[in-house]
Amino acid sequence: MTHPLDPLSAEEIRRAAGILRRDRGIGGNWRFASIELKEPAKADLPALAARAAGGEPARREALVVCWDRADGQAYRATASLSGDEVTNWEHLPGQQPNMTVDEWHECDEMLRAHPALAEALARRGITDMSLVLTDMWAYGAALVPERYQGLRLGWSDVWYRSSEQGSPYAHHVTGLHPIVDLNTMTLLELEDSDPGDRFPDVMGEYLPALIPMRLREVTPLEISQPEGVGFTLEGRLLSWQNWQLRLGFNHREGLVLHQVAFRENGRLRSVAHRLSFAEMVVPYRDASPDHYRRTAFDIGEWGLGFMTTSLSLGCDCLGEIAYLDAVVHDSRGEPRTIPNAICVHEEDSGVLWKHVDERAGVEVRRARRLVVSFHVTVDNYEYLVYWRFYQDGNIECEVRATGILVTSHADAPGSRPANGTLVDQGTYAPFHQHFIVARLDLDVDGTGNTVYATDSQPAKAGGDDPYGLGLVVRSTPLRTEAEGKQDYDWGTQRAWKVVNDNVPNGLGTPVGYKLVPSAAFPPLLDPASPAYQRAEVVGHTLWVTPYREDERWPCGDFPVQSEHDSGLAAWTEADRPIENTDVVLWYVFGIHHITRPEDWPVMPSDIVSFWLKPSGFFDRNPALDVPPSHPG
Repeated sequence: MTHPLDPLSAEEIRRAAGILRRDRGIGGNWRFASIELKEPAKADLPALAARAAGGEPARREALVVCWDRADGQAYRATASLSGDEVTNWEHLPGQQPNMTVDEWHECDEMLRAHPALAEALARRGITDMSLVLTDMWAYGAALVPERYQGLRLGWSDVWYRSSEQGSPYAHHVTGLHPIVDLNTMTLLELEDSDPGDRFPDVMGEYLPALIPMRLREVTPLEISQPEGVGFTLEGRLLSWQNWQLRLGFNHREGLVLHQVAFRENGRLRSVAHRLSFAEMVVPYRDASPDHYRRTAFDIGEWGLGFMTTSLSLGCDCLGEIAYLDAVVHDSRGEPRTIPNAICVHEEDSGVLWKHVDERAGVEVRRARRLVVSFHVTVDNYEYLVYWRFYQDGNIECEVRATGILVTSHADAPGSRPANGTLVDQGTYAPFHQHFIVARLDLDVDGTGNTVYATDSQPAKAGGDDPYGLGLVVRSTPLRTEAEGKQDYDWGTQRAWKVVNDNVPNGLGTPVGYKLVPSAAFPPLLDPASPAYQRAEVVGHTLWVTPYREDERWPCGDFPVQSEHDSGLAAWTEADRPIENTDVVLWYVFGIHHITRPEDWPVMPSDIVSFWLKPSGFFDRNPALDVPPSHPG
């Protein structure tokens, strides 16, 4: 049985592309940028799910973005898979769809075969083109040269390996940058500011056979569940320890969590309708010729789903594992399966609760958590995403960033080592920032929710509190989108509570869930800078908007070669009401990456997270019913 929220299958992707070829004349010169499920409207889901459960075929639609390389014109279509027809065809003048994996590979192949690049590398003493890697990036509109306006443009770094298995990101060919027309796949220009042949003597390898040191000894660590796992997975419906949710996936967001709910006293209570990452903005804070264009939109430009990698037992996940495959597609509209794309497993999580009484003795419960994860490789960087569900109703979202730093030569013309850290001989890694935007469509016991900013404030000494011990929490309702633009305040330990004022708990207070922030930092960007203009979302820690089906991407639908942020910055100009309504929270967190020598030649995971914690959602500790652990 197909649920209305299940991702498109391989056959459905192939059918969607076929419908558009047949009805809209899409030929071999076109590329498919994205083919994904057009999710049903939230209000329609209960009836659609009930009909699907009764055996009625689900109504399925695909949302497709494609473009003609001949004239560069892009289109967005809705293809009815149930009705075998195109129901919407929208021209997108002036827009550039997301970059595709095919373009990245084709660009690399073209450049490595190009005589101009071979000649420039030969002047530097590099003649084996099989050891060369070109790494193509997208432009922002403000940085596109006037002579190339209107083209689908890419610029590239050039790297080389010291051996066949060596790391290409160990050796940057500083000062050499091809500019490419991606529609014709031709080299327009080769920026070459440093034809010298001096390269720093670096040790940038990480494979055991290539590093100049012995591996340390580590004893095996094994995890077993002899009685099997404690969760059930029926299709994409996941149940564990009172939690229930659906696992979705698409090309842009990667893993999506749908219909997250907690079962209490036989009743399934809604916590969130949809949880995902909607954008990831990575501006490099270095104005040198090698880095001034380097601002990545890893979700909007490339797509976490397209970049998802297969997971390995014993390496990426430990214990008793359930894997789900994911299906994406290439730019010809042909499906591609990613085996083991999503991992589901349980972990021990230390002590859940404990007390020692002199009469009753020790009473302790060990905690376990359910982990749903996926890993993404975006060229040199890896992002490892973990959604963790706890027995006490908590949800934790953790991101680990690892991989390899971008570097360049410290003595190259125009280099700015003060904007980075020396990580090897004559080699520096620029400072940069990773802004991750989590889209949190919370429905706390229903859709009539209000967000409150909570600030802790100390009492002044005096009156009946002569020692100034009082501490109060001020809760301020956010009633409009202007008020919903919030910044973290360390001095008041600000958090945000999503409350359903229409539903009291057993104590008579409204039920709620609290967003407990961490890893929040200011953008430290000039608001007039092109990087900020394209991503105004980074200007606040939190944005709150009313739910709208078509408002999915905080920096706009098409950030490739964008000039301005057409997402949250534009939507919130209307200053719509957000009180006692269906709200979406856009939480901005990430890594303010002041690079270190310890991050080289491969970066230990940098770990950041945030929490969604029940706050009045339950009348008491919901993990009171967890049984004692088995003696071991």
